Amino acid sequence: MSCTIIVGGFFGDEGKGKIVAHVAHKDKPSIISRGGVGPNAGHTVKVGEKEYGVRMIPSGFVFPDARLFIGTGVLVDPRVLKQEIEYVGVDGRIFIDGRCSIIEEKHIEQDRANEYLSKTIGSTGTGCGPANVDRVQRVATQAKDVPELAPYVIDAAQEVNDALDRNETVLLEGTQGFGISLYWGTYPYVTSKDTSASQIAADNGVGPTRIDDVIVVFKAYPTRVGEGPFGTEMTKEESHSLGIEEFGTVTHRERRIGCWDGKMARYSAMINGCTIGAITGIDNVDEACYGATEYSQLTEKALAFIRQAEEDIGVPVKLISTGPEMTQIIDIR
Repeated sequence: MSCTIIVGGFFGDEGKGKIVAHVAHKDKPSIISRGGVGPNAGHTVKVGEKEYGVRMIPSGFVFPDARLFIGTGVLVDPRVLKQEIEYVGVDGRIFIDGRCSIIEEKHIEQDRANEYLSKTIGSTGTGCGPANVDRVQRVATQAKDVPELAPYVIDAAQEVNDALDRNETVLLEGTQGFGISLYWGTYPYVTSKDTSASQIAADNGVGPTRIDDVIVVFKAYPTRVGEGPFGTEMTKEESHSLGIEEFGTVTHRERRIGCWDGKMARYSAMINGCTIGAITGIDNVDEACYGATEYSQLTEKALAFIRQAEEDIGVPVKLISTGPEMTQIIDIR
């Protein structure tokens, strides 16, 4: 039994949702608990012909036997939460920590009205920054004080640690990516808190000695939404010629596309304490790999890319995504 953290190694949109969904089905955790910022992060999970985009509920919801938690460190927008509970049908197994801070309408208005945040930084306009300001100022409303959330409120940290004491498997799910961490990212073009694995553990009240593995998800062709430095960015013409065109789950803005950044991957792996590397989009490196489920099906071009990635991050790549669907993955853990 184990406690595993899954986080993004680049600028977000690495395909964490798909990796979480796969690992959940494979490892069968009793709890999947979310850390990270709040509803400013979108995760897309494709199961068969169905595609789900979620912003509040853990991406691991597709594994039906796990209880789903939202950890103490996460900002909760009750409207988004209620919509998603209905949308994905998880009423009865989704719970939130009573100490979560609440995003109110005023926070969304402040976020969208602030020209610096909306134009210069490229904020998603979901109210997370202003809500975190209120949290720091100690004037935020907490989930335990919102009557409509009463059926969902628990002590998530206690529940997670109790599960670990019972030798159950727990999955801690991160959001965003290393490159937009408030501490480690390309400041000031960052989100409103840290996004590293240490923060995801803290968001859920799990001490560092209880973490067994940290899976860091890297995209073969990294992407970035919004403003900020992007050292390996290619032109739209170049990315379109490679057949790569993507749009953000929350903002629907076209993502900026770049080439593999070994230096950033190495630093990200170090800060996150990566023990297992995951690579998504290997089918963009060589389309002959699309849909592969066995390591032996990978082409020499794809294998050369993975060898380079392993050299850069300093740990084995054991999860390789070969397409958007949940089953299009190679798992050699």
